[in-house]
Amino acid sequence: MILVKNLKRYYGTGETAVKALKGVSFEIKKGEFVAIMGASGSGKTTLLRILALLDDATEGEYTIRGLEVSSLPEAERSYYRLTQVGYVFQDYALINEMSAAENVYILSMMEGKSRKESYEIALEALDKVGLKEKHNRIPDELSGGEKQRVAIARAIAKKPDILFADEPCANLDTNNSKQVLDVFKELNEKYGQTIVMVTHELWHTEYVDRVITFEDGNLVSDEKKRNR
Repeated sequence: MILVKNLKRYYGTGETAVKALKGVSFEIKKGEFVAIMGASGSGKTTLLRILALLDDATEGEYTIRGLEVSSLPEAERSYYRLTQVGYVFQDYALINEMSAAENVYILSMMEGKSRKESYEIALEALDKVGLKEKHNRIPDELSGGEKQRVAIARAIAKKPDILFADEPCANLDTNNSKQVLDVFKELNEKYGQTIVMVTHELWHTEYVDRVITFEDGNLVSDEKKRNR
């Protein structure tokens, strides 16, 4: 589903260039739950941003379902990102003045869907993360784990091919982290959602199929964790 070949990302030029990714290659199959790990500065978040079409690679190829998304014009990349890719931020990125449902359905309305259809889509997504009964709550009325689950609902509402998550539990305690990871696991196992998650917590790998580890911009290990 995801094929990465010799992906490089340099910041700056010449001898002072920062080589965030030094030519990495791997494949992720449909329905896999993959953790990307590594120390700070290892290149894992840079990689995720490229995969989610939030940043450009300096060199290399990146395809999804055979489509070379890395070479798409910016307008087509933006549309693909809006309609085919879900992204969960570590800081929730919710609008405080909006209810949970409104935070979710705003993307559907951006796609041109009616308010009624968008609201129904939002309720379905909130139901998948166990928050349908709290659809009218604003973020200040939700716990940290619930806020992150709203952010997940927003990301999956459009039924994306792939769900990317950048350290989604970084701001959560252990209990709330488990709630969020349980949601990811259910989405993966029950709905076949492909998930690529950056994390630094070793215990999070109990939930995933594979762990890809980076060090200084290089892919240093690719370990299978559980059988499907």
